Amino acid sequence: MKPHEVRSRAFAMPLTSPAYPPGPYRFYNREYMVITYRTDPDAIQAVLPEPLQADGDIVKYEFIRMPDSTGFGDYSESGQVIPVTFRGVRGSYSHAMFLDDQPPLAGGRELWGFPKKAGRPKLEVCGDTLIGSLDFGPLRIATGTMGYKYQQLDQVALEASLAEPNFLLKIIPHVDGTPRICELVRYHTSNVVIKGAWSAPASLELHPHALAPVADLPVLEVLSARHFICDLTLDLGSVVYDYLQQ
Repeated sequence: MKPHEVRSRAFAMPLTSPAYPPGPYRFYNREYMVITYRTDPDAIQAVLPEPLQADGDIVKYEFIRMPDSTGFGDYSESGQVIPVTFRGVRGSYSHAMFLDDQPPLAGGRELWGFPKKAGRPKLEVCGDTLIGSLDFGPLRIATGTMGYKYQQLDQVALEASLAEPNFLLKIIPHVDGTPRICELVRYHTSNVVIKGAWSAPASLELHPHALAPVADLPVLEVLSARHFICDLTLDLGSVVYDYLQQ
């Protein structure tokens, strides 16, 4: 294979059988349970990279079912998102994510910089309760519960929140182990179609783990919970801050 052929085919690894296809990436019937809680503000400061600024002492814990996504298949995901501001604009920072499917794990890390690790998340309905869980190895590290479709949410407000920018810290090492890419990335979701949205009483329990430290942002008070189903497109990102150039 000639060098120009390598360049023309070099989208993702491995070269001759990439772990995921090129985008765009469209998700259908993507189902969320998002539990918003208050935590220790010092704990947020310990993990939030500047120039992002914390928007209060709030964390959002997410359990997501993705049964139909172009290129990535059928999988589930769970993790923590921190409300932030960047240069005066409100958005969200993805702090931790765990999922059970290799293509979006590889693609999410390599393309955008999502902080993805392998885990076993689950979102299911049991009687009148929506239950989210996350196992890391043999241990349960997160459990969320919420009443099932208690009260309809304002979809206009939900659409506005989904239109806000999202931020990621993308890190790719050089072959000698030093950082080759260390960037703050911004991305958006687009073409959002909300198919239903509800609120209800909720609870959230996090357990300590050395390699999956979701409990390092402890639950002090559950503030609200949202359950919604939508279609959306996950847009590619742009670099808004390069740590290696500062």
